[in-house]
Amino acid sequence: MMVRMRGGQTAERRREGALSDLLDPHTYRAALYILLALPMGVFTAGLITGGVVGGLLTLALLIGAAFLLGSLWLVGGLGDVQRALAGVLGVTFAPPPLTPASRGTLAWLRSTLADPLTYRTLLFHVVQLPLALVCWLVLAALLTTTLLGLLAPLWTLYPTLFPVVWGELTLLPGPLATAGLVTLGLGGLLISAGVLNLMGRMWTRLVVALLSRDPGYEAARREVVALRRAAGRVALGDDLDATLADLTAQARAASTALSVALTAPDGTLRAVSGPLGPGLAGPLDRLPSQGEADVRLVQGGGALATLPITLPASAGALEGGQLQGGTLRALYPAGVRPGADELAFLLSIADHAGTAQHAAQLIERAGARAGEQERARLARELHDSVAQALYGISLGAKTARATLDRDPGRTRASLDYTIRLAEGGVSEMKALLFSLRPDALEEGGLVAALAQHAHALEARHGLTVLAQLDREPPLTPDAQAAAYRVAQEALHNVVKHARAQRVWLEVAQDGPAVTVSIRDDGRGFDPAAAGRGTLGQRSMRERAAGAGGTLEVRSAPGEGTVITLRLPAAQLPAAQPVEVRA
Repeated sequence: MMVRMRGGQTAERRREGALSDLLDPHTYRAALYILLALPMGVFTAGLITGGVVGGLLTLALLIGAAFLLGSLWLVGGLGDVQRALAGVLGVTFAPPPLTPASRGTLAWLRSTLADPLTYRTLLFHVVQLPLALVCWLVLAALLTTTLLGLLAPLWTLYPTLFPVVWGELTLLPGPLATAGLVTLGLGGLLISAGVLNLMGRMWTRLVVALLSRDPGYEAARREVVALRRAAGRVALGDDLDATLADLTAQARAASTALSVALTAPDGTLRAVSGPLGPGLAGPLDRLPSQGEADVRLVQGGGALATLPITLPASAGALEGGQLQGGTLRALYPAGVRPGADELAFLLSIADHAGTAQHAAQLIERAGARAGEQERARLARELHDSVAQALYGISLGAKTARATLDRDPGRTRASLDYTIRLAEGGVSEMKALLFSLRPDALEEGGLVAALAQHAHALEARHGLTVLAQLDREPPLTPDAQAAAYRVAQEALHNVVKHARAQRVWLEVAQDGPAVTVSIRDDGRGFDPAAAGRGTLGQRSMRERAAGAGGTLEVRSAPGEGTVITLRLPAAQLPAAQPVEVRA
């Protein structure tokens, strides 16, 4: 992976003009941190030094060991205070890993002495006081020069208040000297701002280098956990917006970025974790190529890393060689720059975002295709059932009218035939409505839906359906829909392939499971030769698995077929028995 560092136009505009450092908020954050660093350094050095010296002097007594252990604990405890103080500079640290509630004194001492962070934190405590003292002295000299220069007009107006004596002479500035001193004061002010900004960056790098918790192992652990959670979220594929929001949250939690955002190809913000900052949204002058991370400086001294969201070529998202999946953008605080390992992690998150987008496209296409197939199926069903029934009713009515006066017996037979066709057409239409409207199952229940379908089969195909549907089974809506679809597909296969005369349909509850059984006396088949079965069988197995159940298919040539669906029963109130005759 390529990593490219270059200053963007925003950084160039920030550096234009002599007042850029004076107007930069980071300058004043650095001034506040340096102001607090010296007393904090004195306090830290006093506590740790006093504890160590006191422990060594009283080592012969039991209290000496307690002093030394307390000093060792103070190294880590004061390190946490220093990390909190670094927030003034805009530096944030990942939370510490979870540790057991009680490990014992020896286990704590062993782990503390073996942890490299202990020695890096101690080194920070050692260098903080002298470095803060140097910063104070340099700034005191600059500010004194600046103050004297800016107060030159007061020296001219009130010389008695600022007497400057050289031997026997009293020095008084002239107009030219006053102007020079004021210019020197203004220059000192600008130089002081620049030096403060530079010191702030120095302290930021020192804090990140010495106080960051294990930059290797701990960062890798967080990244692995984040990638695992991201992969699980993408695998769900339930809601694209929620998935992208979760990916940004995982990327921010496992990295040192202040904010992470996912954008569309035109720069529109799709998901963001953390505060909005410069560059997180809006178009870019150049989209990064595949496998490349573009890192540039932004206003305030921070960095913006931009990585491409790669979509598979099968997604049809490549236009003119430019990736159309959008970008992942990570904003870093002043003084913090992402390393190659972190950029590789963010690129993996961007790839997960591309996979999520591609999966959403596939689901949308599959839904559209499923809708087209369902409409085609309904058209075939209407043509083969209701349309044929209406045509038969029309013929029966015409025959009855023609034989009404001369053959009453034939007229009665024609009317009986027409009535049976009408009843079958009504049953078939109800079955089609159940398949067309998912909420029909909620209104009528599984037993009523299967009963209507059984009536339609008898009227339309002349099958004898022996249905044993005693009571409504306790199933969740998803399991109820799966049971109806599986039974519908199984009965359709009986009509299409089995050449059966009779079909047995049964729904029963067996303890914590609900069983739906479809058995026929048709010609059967060899399951071993069929492997996993036809597309219809695979669809039934997938529906059963999606509802948390299992599907069993037993058959042999000449012995019919038995399909058994088992679904977990829901904790529902017991339903009243419903007798249905098919």
